Amino acid sequence: MHAPPMFFMHACWHKFLIMSIAYVTGSTGKAPPKDYSLSDDGANRLFGAFNGISIIATTYASGIIPEIQATIAPPVTGKMFKGLCICYTVIIITYFSVGISGYWAFGNGAQGSILSNFMAGDKPLLPSWFLLMINVFTLTQLAAVNLVYLQPTNEVLEGFFADPERDQFSVRNIVPRLIFRSLTVVIGTTIAAMLPFFGDIMALFGAFGYMPLDFILPMIFYNVSFKPSKKGFIFWINTTIAVVSSALAAVGAVSSVRQMVLDAKTYHLFTNI
Repeated sequence: MHAPPMFFMHACWHKFLIMSIAYVTGSTGKAPPKDYSLSDDGANRLFGAFNGISIIATTYASGIIPEIQATIAPPVTGKMFKGLCICYTVIIITYFSVGISGYWAFGNGAQGSILSNFMAGDKPLLPSWFLLMINVFTLTQLAAVNLVYLQPTNEVLEGFFADPERDQFSVRNIVPRLIFRSLTVVIGTTIAAMLPFFGDIMALFGAFGYMPLDFILPMIFYNVSFKPSKKGFIFWINTTIAVVSSALAAVGAVSSVRQMVLDAKTYHLFTNI
């Protein structure tokens, strides 16, 4: 896998900014009163824990990208392992640093959307230019993510509207590509703005999609394809991971839907959060 240093530096710098301002905000007393206590409702604690596991599964699903890239050209095994090591190293350094610093700065009242934590009502806790800079970094990251995750949709659309007999950079093919790729981004952005359940949707995707792709299907496929001995360690560790992950995915799916139902009581379409 080829990991461009620019993207690595961008991710680290973005997360470093968030972590730093969370620390500064929490230290200066501008943040709302911090409360680190757990909910008294046992059901909320239990479902909240499984909801969090599903969100973490979505976070770690970034490893799907190097796995796919590694299969493009041989040798597969070495590149996949290196790619996953780099991927998970970046995730641990950046995501966990932001999560820990954010919880320290805002307590259990921390919002699912990071930038929402730096607003006290309509008043920002940080200079406007600083918030603008962070939004630019966020937009840059989302643009790169869109290119990756919308590619299958783009390929399907281009199969319908592109002319394979013309050059891919001809006007005949570029115009439909520009139109339909722009439409997919506009539609996705509109749906995201309509449904302000960012954390809940992350949990739903993790339970229904990323957890099976990352922790269930690979173990099953390995056992079916390579047929390791049923008396060996590899077979049983793969089976255990698949069974435990299936249970977590099932409960996580219920937890995420439950949380969306609860949040729907306070949210409405195009809520500004």
